[in-house]
Amino acid sequence: MTAIPAAASGDSNGLPTAATIGALGVVYGDIGTSPLYALKEAAKAATHGGALTHDAVLGVVSLILWALILIISVKYALLILRADNRGEGGIVALLALLSARNAKPGTWRAQLLLVGLIGAALLYGDGAITPAISVLSAVEGLKVDAPSLEHLVVPLTIAILVGLFFVQSKGTAFIGGIFGPVMLAWFIVLALLGIHGIVRAPQVLAALSPLYAFEFLIHQNFHVSFGILGAAFLAVTGGEAMYADMGHFGRIPIRLAWFGVALPALVLNYFGQAALLITNPGAIDNPFYQLAPDLLHYPLVAFATVATVIASQAIISGVFSLTQQSIQLGFLPRMQINHTTSHAIGQIYVPLVNWLLAAGTLGAVFAFGTSDALAGAYGIAVSLLMAITTLLAALVALQWGYSPFIVVAVNGSFFVIDCIFFAANSIKLFEGGWFPLLLAAVVAFLMLTWRSGVRLVESARARLRQPEEDLIETAVNKCHTRLPGTAVFLASAPHGVPLALTQFVKHNHVLHERVLLVTVIIEESPRIADEDRAEVIEIIEGITRVILHYGFMQYPTIYDGLRLACKQEKLPGIDLDNVTYYIGRETIIPTDEVAGMAVWRETVFAFLQRNAERSAAFFGVPTKQVVEFGTEIEI
Repeated sequence: MTAIPAAASGDSNGLPTAATIGALGVVYGDIGTSPLYALKEAAKAATHGGALTHDAVLGVVSLILWALILIISVKYALLILRADNRGEGGIVALLALLSARNAKPGTWRAQLLLVGLIGAALLYGDGAITPAISVLSAVEGLKVDAPSLEHLVVPLTIAILVGLFFVQSKGTAFIGGIFGPVMLAWFIVLALLGIHGIVRAPQVLAALSPLYAFEFLIHQNFHVSFGILGAAFLAVTGGEAMYADMGHFGRIPIRLAWFGVALPALVLNYFGQAALLITNPGAIDNPFYQLAPDLLHYPLVAFATVATVIASQAIISGVFSLTQQSIQLGFLPRMQINHTTSHAIGQIYVPLVNWLLAAGTLGAVFAFGTSDALAGAYGIAVSLLMAITTLLAALVALQWGYSPFIVVAVNGSFFVIDCIFFAANSIKLFEGGWFPLLLAAVVAFLMLTWRSGVRLVESARARLRQPEEDLIETAVNKCHTRLPGTAVFLASAPHGVPLALTQFVKHNHVLHERVLLVTVIIEESPRIADEDRAEVIEIIEGITRVILHYGFMQYPTIYDGLRLACKQEKLPGIDLDNVTYYIGRETIIPTDEVAGMAVWRETVFAFLQRNAERSAAFFGVPTKQVVEFGTEIEI
């Protein structure tokens, strides 16, 4: 899902070393900066306002360790990564695998689409919170040695985040090129700090046993145990990127990066922090920074800030990529998408999403002010997303023919764990958990409204659309005069007559010598090969239907598709520089006279449609060759 530079992208058959290092920067940037706040929050939850005990420290670090093993290592790295859509992962890929996009309303697949869209929307909530809590927790390291600088934490965080969002329009190829090496150095620092702490209190290694986590939790009252679980879950947030970014790096490099670098470094650091708290419970305010020698505090603050900027960049780019996929599959209205470089895969910039995400992130920093307060808002969206991913992956496994008994036993167990963590995070609903859920609810509502509205518009088009027989009759018997040249009419469906062509013939009573009816179809596969791009169907002499097939990870450019068809000699004799493109521009009229959505939702849809990117710009049609026809459609 995350946009990365071409040098970092790869699969398991390419350069596994380069891809593994690249995965450290993009896939594990978020979870790699969790030690800044995860154990601190879990330890504070374990005290419940009292003193921090030896058993509490061992119980908390044991819980974090086994959450990393069960959720990230076993569930994601070993199991969920197997549910790929031709190498692509993420919740959109799961929806495509389940063929939920074209499900009929009222069917179980349509319900899956609803669940999946909620999961996709949750990523937007996560995308707003992650940069806020990551950068804020890094800058808070200034308070360790200089408490008087506390008033500068929020302004510095705001300045860093504003700068980060401003550079998005310039592209992130340079920043992306250093993601991997910087995060590799970050994980090495995490490991060294952890070893430094463990040496001072090696008895902390007893917490390797899961019994410490289990016994500690069952001896607390219900509310305290849930609070500890919710805080400990912060250690695994970011793990969902492992699956979402599989298509960029490949399954093997992602696993190598996790088991070879990220997991050992994280475990060492968490145990090092726990060892520090055993010897010095007063370090609970910021055990990560106090684990380092005093001389290194300020350099560590600077390094942590760079690491959190990288983690934030990966999340922001991931949201851009998710937006593009959602637009391709018809879940969001068309938006302006800028490709920031020609030599990098997935390097895109979506201005509207960038500034809406910036507003959400900066609003979170202003509203909550500290990483402790933001911890209450963090986790609830991710835990629900993980539960949804587990459910959808189980259905994919059943669809692929795996034994129902095994699927229910394995995925069911992890689904129960996910639900427990979600329930634990739910108690933070009024402490800030409402914030990402509110953002997700707004996005989910817009997705569902757009999806339903598009179906209503297509139904209205189908009622207005002439059959091909009428076009043949018109061409043969009514349009004896042909205009020189070639006309391309964009069609929303691969059958019938485009409304723009009907309008053209109605008002001009002529046709061009050559007419192409071009339809773009986004398939439920990530990518379609060039040789399968253009499907050419001759209707009658001089009138040809061209269907361009794209994957949901590809950008659907009509000009490039037609040029490829000409190059492959599927459309001989056409000069694309002298073609006129005719495009229908529709005005949506909400009404309660046609069965559909509530009028107020239709009004929302009409607003979205009116402000969506124009078809010509979105599909890469040369602007100087475009003629638009207006049509009113009632829904």
